[in-house]
Amino acid sequence: MNIQPSQRVSALPPYLFAEVDRKKRELKAQGKDVIDLGVGDPDIPTPPFIIDALARGVADPENHRYALDAGMPSFRKTIASWFQARFGVKLDQDKEILPLIGSKEGIAHLPLALLNPGDVSLIPDPGYPVYHSASMFAGATTVRMPLLEANGFLPDLSQIDKQTLKKAKLLYINYPNNPTSAVAGRECFEELVSYAKQYEFVIAQDAAYSEIGFDGYKAPSILEVDGAKEVAIEFHSLSKTFNMTGWRVGFAAGNPDVVRALAKIKANVDSGIFQAIQVAGEEALKNGGEWFQENLKIYEARRNRLVQKFADLGWQFKAPQATFYCWIPVPPGYTSAELALKFLEEMNIVVTPGNGFGMHGEGYFRISLTVPEARLDAALERIGKSHKHLHAVK
Repeated sequence: MNIQPSQRVSALPPYLFAEVDRKKRELKAQGKDVIDLGVGDPDIPTPPFIIDALARGVADPENHRYALDAGMPSFRKTIASWFQARFGVKLDQDKEILPLIGSKEGIAHLPLALLNPGDVSLIPDPGYPVYHSASMFAGATTVRMPLLEANGFLPDLSQIDKQTLKKAKLLYINYPNNPTSAVAGRECFEELVSYAKQYEFVIAQDAAYSEIGFDGYKAPSILEVDGAKEVAIEFHSLSKTFNMTGWRVGFAAGNPDVVRALAKIKANVDSGIFQAIQVAGEEALKNGGEWFQENLKIYEARRNRLVQKFADLGWQFKAPQATFYCWIPVPPGYTSAELALKFLEEMNIVVTPGNGFGMHGEGYFRISLTVPEARLDAALERIGKSHKHLHAVK
């Protein structure tokens, strides 16, 4: 029997980071010392006080049963308290908050909750690949919004024709931004909310990196904007903030109708987050502030080190104000994929080519700061030795 995948699966491009990981494993199998600056997966362990909370939760037999689809009331209450303290936004814990098995899961399920075949989903380019694949699974048409350096890597809806905007039912944004590390102010959010009200689409703001800001920067929430709850839902993750990527815990907050629709999808496809992890999530949000500030200093020091080394080489780029990524222009004579291959084959360094995030990512590559200082220094030393060859005309 010749079993074929569905058309929707066949239409999917290879998942970017899976391909990067495959190539990395091939080199490691050859005995190469590969330094991975590709995937943004924190190298610093989850802090002990969160692990201790998990252990307490695991020991409680009440947490061994099916979790509530809507999440534990105590976890939702903690999220509401954290959100008000952090952003000054009051949320109804029963109607405007939904815990998630990681924000990626909620982002991926959202189109199934909101879109019909033929609807338009507006997605950033470059952008997180899940926005496109999730919209495609729902049968929607994706329209890519160019994020250009000249515009601060912010979306410009004035460049999208009105007929497309009228068909749009969903707009994905992501600030602080992956991969560009760009930040968006209240003015940008206010403009997008105005467009959403005029054209009647939902804004999905991916705020996975909201807490990672440098030089005193603190990212705003789109829900701070007047009227945003009428049109917006925001996705948050504990993964990057508390080094919990493998734990799979996050939450959505915002418009109650959107939250309800997403919750209905989830009730039919999963059984909620293991409650012991929710207990650990509560502990992180309640008591993680001091620890997080120390963690942030580590990323900021790594950023400063990398930016300075590239500047010493004459390789200029804007130092990121947020996220733990550096979005760096490719030297003349290379495509982003060619440069990434050169890094991998000649320096045994994994970087992410910009075109993996969309056609408008061409001309850039992304470096993640999620490696220990010694490994980062080793990578920078290899880059320094190869620098003159990188910038030489092919």
